[in-house]
Amino acid sequence: MASSSSSGLTFKLHPLVIVNISDHYTRVKSQLSLPPSLTSTSSAATSNNNNNNSNGGENNQNPPPRVYGCVIGVQRGRTVEIFNSFELIYDPSTRSLDRSFLEKKQELYKKVFPHFYVLGWYSTGSDAQESDMHFHKALMDINESPLYVLLNPAINPAQKDLPVTIYESELHVIDGVPQLIFVRSSYTIETVEAERISVDHVAHLKPSGGSAATQLAAQLTGIHSAIKMLNSRIRVLHQYLVGMQKGDIPCESSLLRQVSSLLRRLPAIESEKFQDDFLMEYNDTLLITYLAMFTNCSSTMNELVDKFNTTYDRHSRRGGRTAFI
Repeated sequence: MASSSSSGLTFKLHPLVIVNISDHYTRVKSQLSLPPSLTSTSSAATSNNNNNNSNGGENNQNPPPRVYGCVIGVQRGRTVEIFNSFELIYDPSTRSLDRSFLEKKQELYKKVFPHFYVLGWYSTGSDAQESDMHFHKALMDINESPLYVLLNPAINPAQKDLPVTIYESELHVIDGVPQLIFVRSSYTIETVEAERISVDHVAHLKPSGGSAATQLAAQLTGIHSAIKMLNSRIRVLHQYLVGMQKGDIPCESSLLRQVSSLLRRLPAIESEKFQDDFLMEYNDTLLITYLAMFTNCSSTMNELVDKFNTTYDRHSRRGGRTAFI
């Protein structure tokens, strides 16, 4: 396995993919810990993914299960953005992939996300294995150069980075024989506003009445301060240029060139596409805020009704009254 990729591609990974893979692995592992009578009723995908763990009483002695699935997203030029994923039915012992299930999943996702296509696949484990290349080659008829997302489910408190690795496949000549090998690729975590809100609230669930600020609030405060500072600096440049135009400030060509270079770096956001995207994310954020408010109101009303029922129940035992609700 080579140390790093030489393709020059930029990978952006959304947190939904990591959540999906973790959820898939957790469900499979939980089902394997059930008694054999209950394990036999699990889904076909789970049993096919983990047929090596058929005896429920010896799960503690068996290696952790491996799960398989596809990752989907878009590629714009040299940038690959991974948005979502779905599970697959794969039997590692016979190296057989359920093609009909894969095609059905592709068709369903195409109806909802017409711009997404299969970018590669995912699995779990501490490192890429030689047997993974068979699964990798099985997807080359869908994507000629699929990527491989590997999640390490082992808990390591000393590790600060995400336990996720993205591999590409490259053709190398080893001992005079051309072979496909996995090479590591760097990636960044990309999120939209709705994902940041959802992930933050899931990670910081707390009882009602908590007043501690979340990390999201701190992040948004930092972004607001940075935008405010940028706005003040642009106002200074604007006042300087206006004064130079009126003749109050002497004209300096070198300074004008620096101002021009700086202004070219600012993104041009006066476009119809930006307004549409901005309004869409703004509406999504408002919708999530309204849902959170309604949920909070509903929870408060339920607590109030419970208190009324408890109070009237005590009165009914004394005076024969009926419950409030």
